[in-house]
This record gives sequence, C-alpha cells and structure tokens, in this order.
Amino acid sequence: MFIATAYAMGAPGGGAAAPAGGGGYSSLIMMVVIFAIFYFILIRPQQKKMKEHKKMVEELKKGDRIITSGGMYATVENTTSETLTVKISEGVKVKITRGSVGAVVKPEEEKE
Repeated sequence: MFIATAYAMGAPGGGAAAPAGGGGYSSLIMMVVIFAIFYFILIRPQQKKMKEHKKMVEELKKGDRIITSGGMYATVENTTSETLTVKISEGVKVKITRGSVGAVVKPEEEKE
C-alpha cells in the first residue's frame, strides 16, 4: 500500500524526474557568485595585507623604530633571518621573532 502511494505521488511516466527549467545550473551559478563575493571581499584583501606585512618585515634594518604586536615601541639593534634584537629602553635589549612586528614607526609619526 505504501509503495503504491509513493508511485502515485511521483512524476507522470514513472522513474526519476529531471529538474524543471535547468534548476541544477542556477544553483551552480549561485554557488560561483557567492564564492566570487567571498573572494573579493574577504580572501583577496587578507592576502594583500599579509604580503605587505611580509615585505615590511623583510626590509627592517638597524635603527628602524617599530611597534611590536604587543604594543611596545622599540628600536632595531640587530637582525637575523628569523629574529630581531630590539632595544626597548637604555640597557634593555630583547630578542623577538620577525612575525611579532606590528608596524614600522615613521619619524614624523613619533613627533606627535
């Protein structure tokens, strides 16, 4: 009885019904549009920001004033491929990783 009811509710002619009006393509197009929106709003700007940060960190040299990601101002004293030795205060030097540099302070910004 249940199977007869299931067949009665199916499409005329029996078998699996094809999506009407190309419904498969419209959902695929919507998925592509959503991915494109996410790419241009979220992914691409983040990649650009990461690239700029990497370039900034690679260009650090002795004497540059920086702000660490923890918010401390420091002056670069020595550089290696992975670490920086920075001077926080007179007689206080600390070794940090290059990734913990938040920003480079320009001389005109320090006067403010």
